Amino acid sequence: MQDSIKRLHKRLHVSFLRHRVRYLLTSVALDMLIMWFAYTTAFSLRTVTVSLQYYVGRAAFMLFAALVMCLLFYIFGIYHRIWSQTSGHDITIIINAVVLGTVLLLAIDMTFQSRPLPTSVIIIGNALALNGFVIVRFRSRLLNGAIWRWKAIWDHQFPEPKTRVLIIGAGEAGQALAWRMKHRFPARNYSIVGFVDDDPRKQGMYVEGCPVLGGCTDIPALAEAHNIALIVVAIHNISGPRFRELLGYCERTKARIKVVPDVFALMNSNQNTPLLRDIEPEDFLGRKPIGRHEAVDLSPVTGKVLLVTGAAGSIGSELSRQLVSYSPVALILVDNNESGLHDLVTELNSLSPQTRLVPVLTDITSEEAMSNLFNYHRPQVIFHAAAYKHVPMLELYPSEAVRVNVGGTRLVAELALDYGAERFVLISTDKAVRPTSVMGASKRMCELLMHALSEQGGQRTLFTSVRFGNVLGSRGSVVPTFTRQIHSGGPITVTHREMTRYFLTIPEAVNLVIHAACLTKGNDLFMLKMGEVVRIVELAERMIRMRGLRPYQDIDIQFVGVRPGEKLHEELQSDTEALVETIHPNIVELVDHENGFQSNVFLNQVDLLLRRGLINELDTLDQLLSIAQTSYMEGINASQ
Repeated sequence: MQDSIKRLHKRLHVSFLRHRVRYLLTSVALDMLIMWFAYTTAFSLRTVTVSLQYYVGRAAFMLFAALVMCLLFYIFGIYHRIWSQTSGHDITIIINAVVLGTVLLLAIDMTFQSRPLPTSVIIIGNALALNGFVIVRFRSRLLNGAIWRWKAIWDHQFPEPKTRVLIIGAGEAGQALAWRMKHRFPARNYSIVGFVDDDPRKQGMYVEGCPVLGGCTDIPALAEAHNIALIVVAIHNISGPRFRELLGYCERTKARIKVVPDVFALMNSNQNTPLLRDIEPEDFLGRKPIGRHEAVDLSPVTGKVLLVTGAAGSIGSELSRQLVSYSPVALILVDNNESGLHDLVTELNSLSPQTRLVPVLTDITSEEAMSNLFNYHRPQVIFHAAAYKHVPMLELYPSEAVRVNVGGTRLVAELALDYGAERFVLISTDKAVRPTSVMGASKRMCELLMHALSEQGGQRTLFTSVRFGNVLGSRGSVVPTFTRQIHSGGPITVTHREMTRYFLTIPEAVNLVIHAACLTKGNDLFMLKMGEVVRIVELAERMIRMRGLRPYQDIDIQFVGVRPGEKLHEELQSDTEALVETIHPNIVELVDHENGFQSNVFLNQVDLLLRRGLINELDTLDQLLSIAQTSYMEGINASQ
């Protein structure tokens, strides 16, 4: 078998060498023919009439000149280029080789007293040869251009008008984008009108043959003057405020707005690499990607048996993706979504084949299944992301919020304590602050469960909660909903003109949750810094404009009213919670100064609720708030 592979490899290598030698000999022969024709033409242009014998006497030096030029072409790498896939800039390589060859031939010619060739013949001949070299190597582009002009003049076959493009940023990303638009994606009919860049040294200059027309403040005027159809932001690692400023200029035009996916992807020669992508809400939120923080000791989650509940959900699946990089002994994935769990396991097997994955298809409220899981696998760190989260739905089915959110958390946390797990991390929400919904009240009870079990269990298991706001792109959230509504032609439905929310990207939120899990000392509540609050109607308007459409004209926005349980403005902390900075700049600890919490009483009330169920589903919120020791009136006032 190995001998067969070696023979095959040898045959392929020989075939490759034959192809290269054949290509090299053909190119050299063609270049020598061009040189001979150019020098013969140069002789014919001279006013002095010469005999045939004179030509024959100079033939040896003409052949020598052709060989010198071919040798220089080889040294300059001209024979190692695929000229159908190069830019016009590469013509300078041919020019440099011809200029150097001309200087060398003139110097050699002058060493002979009889002067084999006149100086004028060498200069004119090499100039003519240069044109021949360029025409031969760019023949396909020249021919296509000639055919296009012929059809346009005689047959009136005009191609589709090209998309007129303005590129923001004349740096590396902008240059790479312009090159790819011209040479990698010519079929897409892009016509680069120029660049804008705030660097005054670049303004008035040319990049990839296109002018830098002005600064970013000139975008609206330039777009109108040049009939721009597409504006592309090509600035690597741009800050959030700066990006929003640029979007403000772009939104005053009729052009579509896109961004480059990545400066390194642009330099990739793969035709399948996306050239452009739509602007996502993550872009104008301006949240920079956050990696592992060197000040945080991540050993508590490294090389452990890890358990993720709700693994097929938005947060749970991203937790699973990031946790495989912490070399887990085993990663246990719990969810009752069979298709979602299957897809996640398939993805993780491809992402990290060496990780031992344990998918568990069950409901977190199944005491038998969860007890067997803990007894057999003994998870050391639990990330509890399983929960029902949609506020309007849980207003209709409050008993399910109690069963899954409260009962499921109570069961899994109790098992973690019984089986000696090291850490238990609850994924909480800003809706737990002064809750006005069943969902928010159930999550507040989960936070208090962490507090109560910490007091009951001491330091056997470190219980902690991590609270944050909305995440972009989760199933059923505003961004995918708005995207779907825009694609269907509208309208976009917004609950209230003044509604605001905090947003994080899912990868950032999960990264911070993992760091918080390592920071916990038990019985603590962490909050992730969410940045600026976002008005939902502005988010909708911006998503419409990013697609080159006009809000309220091309895509309507309708206000449908606040749904049951919803707040106009979410909060991240209550009045009794004080912020305490941690060693991580994006994670703070919330210290509750409210006294009088009795863990025994609270746990007994929770257990009674789970056994008995809701007395009356019509006043579910009141019942939950009473148990959670949270003032209903405070919550109602907070929503006004």
